[in-house]
Amino acid sequence: MSRESILKAVKQNQPAGRVLPEVPSELSLSFENNTLKFTEVLTGIGGRVIPVYANDQLEIIIPEAFQGNSDILNVSSQVSFGEINPLAFDQPHLLSEIHIALMDAQFGVAENGAVWVAEAQYKIRALPFICTHLAVLLRKTDIVPDMHAAYQRIGGSDYGFGLFMAGPSKTADIEQSLVLGAHGPKSMTVFVII
Repeated sequence: MSRESILKAVKQNQPAGRVLPEVPSELSLSFENNTLKFTEVLTGIGGRVIPVYANDQLEIIIPEAFQGNSDILNVSSQVSFGEINPLAFDQPHLLSEIHIALMDAQFGVAENGAVWVAEAQYKIRALPFICTHLAVLLRKTDIVPDMHAAYQRIGGSDYGFGLFMAGPSKTADIEQSLVLGAHGPKSMTVFVII
């Protein structure tokens, strides 16, 4: 049985969807400035936030943020530089040498500094995990205050695969020593478009 037929059978036999519960307003968070809170939290967990303007030359600003490194795999729809090897769609191991990956986020969450990315946006599921440094473009207007608002925004949409990402990967399992990039990117930079 092929992978596609198995996935098709699983999709056809899903339980009925459920309506998300109403969240009492007193449980929802509210921040005076979602962008400021997002920046504070993401920076606190080891990420980096760089504010940019929509009319800025992102093709120049983004490489400069990585000391002029132009070895960037760009799957963002908002900037036009870098190319992706078409073979990478079928052979993700070709991405193992990717230094910097640039992608779009659908939205960010102020309470935990996370961004929501869906596979349809970047097409290669392994990309945000296999790159050395992850760069994300996020519009200021797309930052919600908390996870309640995030799940309302996701709603019943069919994403196939999506995830919340916040900061560089890290672990302190071995001798309580913090290691960045143990199982994913060593750094995460979010360019917030103002």
